[in-house]
Amino acid sequence: MGPSAEVIVVGAGAAGLWAAARAAELGLDVLVLEKTPRTGTKVLASGGGRCNLTTTLPPDEAARRFGPKAERFLRRAFRSLTPTLVRDHFHGLGVPTVEEALDKIFPASGRARDVRDALETWGRAGGVRIGTECRVRGVRAESELWHVHAADGRSWSAPQLFLCAGGKSYPRTGTTGEGYDWLAELGLEIAPLAPALVPVRSPDEDVGRLAGISLPNPHVRLQDSRGRRVGSSQRPILFTHVGLSGPGAMDLSEAIARAEASGGESHRFLLDLVPDLGRDELRQVLIDLGSRAGAPKLIRVLAPTLERELPRRLVALVLERSGLAAGARANELARASRHAVVEGLKGFGVEATGTLGYDQAEVTAGGLALHQVDPGSMRVRGYPGLFCFGELLDYAGPIGGLNFQAAFSCAELAAHSAARGT
Repeated sequence: MGPSAEVIVVGAGAAGLWAAARAAELGLDVLVLEKTPRTGTKVLASGGGRCNLTTTLPPDEAARRFGPKAERFLRRAFRSLTPTLVRDHFHGLGVPTVEEALDKIFPASGRARDVRDALETWGRAGGVRIGTECRVRGVRAESELWHVHAADGRSWSAPQLFLCAGGKSYPRTGTTGEGYDWLAELGLEIAPLAPALVPVRSPDEDVGRLAGISLPNPHVRLQDSRGRRVGSSQRPILFTHVGLSGPGAMDLSEAIARAEASGGESHRFLLDLVPDLGRDELRQVLIDLGSRAGAPKLIRVLAPTLERELPRRLVALVLERSGLAAGARANELARASRHAVVEGLKGFGVEATGTLGYDQAEVTAGGLALHQVDPGSMRVRGYPGLFCFGELLDYAGPIGGLNFQAAFSCAELAAHSAARGT
C-alpha cells in the first residue's frame, strides 16, 4: 500500500494551514489531519475573536522581541516571509487589514473567521485534503515513510511529515499538548513547558479593589524575591479581581508560571504609574498642591493633576499605602509623607504568586529544543522527512501578532524545503 500523500500535516492551526496551502501551491500532494471538528479553532479564538495576525515591526525587530536564543533561530524565517509579506498575502486572499496600537495588525472586518476561512480556502483551492476529527495518538518512521496513527485505528503515511499540532494553551480549542509526547517518544529533547502570555494572580487583597482599571502605558518591572530584575516592559496593564492582566503583565508571566510550577519564589511587579514624570517633578506637584487655597483634600486634587488623570481609586490606594488617611489635606503632607507618595506612584507594588494557567494562556513556553531544528528549513535534525514548527518549538514571543508571524514564517520555510526535497 502506497503513501497517503507526499506530505502529511498534523494540526490545522495557523502554522499547519499556511504550510499545507503553500506546499500544495508548490506542487505537493498534501493531507491535513486535525483532531477537532473544524480547522483554525485557536485562530478563531485569538484576539478576542479578532485575530491579531501579524505586526507592523520590521522582520529583525520582530525576531528580536523573542529574546536572544529564539531571535537567532527565527531571524532567517522572518526575513524570508516578513510581516509586510504576510499582510500583503492576506490582502491577496481577500482579507484587508488595519493597523492598531502596539504594532498590531487585524483583519479590517474585525473577524478572526475571515483569517481562518482565507487560509482554508487557499489550501483547498490548491488541492489540500483536510480530515477533521482525526485524533493522532503517535507517529513513527519506517521504510523511508512517516506513519501517523489515529486513536480510532486509522493510519496514514507519507515521506514527509509536518508536526504543528499546537501547544497546551487554550486546551478548550483542542491544543492539549500531545505533540510534545510524540517528539519525546522519538527521543528528542523537550525543554520544560510553562504557560506564557497569561494573566497573573496576586495575594494582595487591596489589588482586587482596583478591578477594571486599565493603564495605557505604565513602566512595568518584574523582580524576583531577592529584588533582582527579571524583565520589564511599557505596555498596558489591567487590574483584575485576582491580579493583573494586559500585555504589560502577561508578557512577563512566564517566569511567574515557572516559579509556581516548581513551588519556588514569588515575584513582585513594580508599576511606574506616571512614567513621564520624574520623582523631582512629582515632589514639586505635591508641594504646589499643598499651597492651594482652601486646603483641599489631597485625593480630590491629586488624581486630576497627574498625567492622564490617574483613576481616583488607584490614587486613593497609593495614599493609603503611604500611610495617609482618606481625608488627608494637601497642605498637611510632611516631607516623609511626600516621599512615600512619590515612591508609591513610581513603584506601585503588586506581588505575583502564580498565573491562571494553560486555560488562559495565549501560548506555551518550552517545547522542542531549537538546536534540534534547522532554522532554514524547519527540518528536525537527524530525522529525515520530519519538520516541526509552530507552538511545539521552544519559543514564545510577546503579545502583538508575533507568535502568528512566527507560525507563518516557519511554515513558509518548511513548505519550500519539502517541495525542494532538501
